[in-house]
Amino acid sequence: MAVPLFNLAQNLTVSRLCLGTMTFGEQNTMHQSFRLLDEAFHAGINFFDSAEIRYPVPQRADSQGRSEEYLGLWIKERKVPRDRVVVATKVAGPSGQMTWIRDGPKCLDAKNITEAIDSRYVPMFGETEYDSTRQFSSIRIEEQLDALGRAVAAGKIRYIGLSNETPYGVMKFLEVAKSNIPYPEIISVQNSYNLLCRSFDSGLAECCHHEGYAIHAKLSYN
Repeated sequence: MAVPLFNLAQNLTVSRLCLGTMTFGEQNTMHQSFRLLDEAFHAGINFFDSAEIRYPVPQRADSQGRSEEYLGLWIKERKVPRDRVVVATKVAGPSGQMTWIRDGPKCLDAKNITEAIDSRYVPMFGETEYDSTRQFSSIRIEEQLDALGRAVAAGKIRYIGLSNETPYGVMKFLEVAKSNIPYPEIISVQNSYNLLCRSFDSGLAECCHHEGYAIHAKLSYN
């Protein structure tokens, strides 16, 4: 039985299961990655997830971006029509590490967002947890949404979402996005969710329920 589809946003129909590519290029060879993509696609999955900052893991300069490379080669070699697949990925925010990505972004400002999009990547972004001793330069949400809005208007990306964001962060982004300024619509929230990581249940579940979002769970490989 094929994986069912649903409308994530207007004119955006995706499968209810999304295949993550975290292991492509590290734990999985190109041949193995192609087999996984083949099986998923033939089962009805049209939704694939990657990231600029960390795929494949563990992070290394010589393998950064390889999962997206494998995904792109699979689309090309299998001659999959581009409108048959939906690709989600994330722009790198500040981490204090991975200096090979734009010299290690110090903040998630409009410049970093625009450079990531124009170079290669499509953003979904966020931080993992609040720790006042690890805070980086604070960038106004308006600046981030404005940069993303320009990318949408230019046809470089279709929609935007949030990843690894806190309940406070999600609600602030939605508050600003729904203001009178024509910022792009935020259509999805993606966070880790498994038997050991249930932080979504304690705060984000209520936010997503009342705001009409389904969690796009990253079922980790731990």
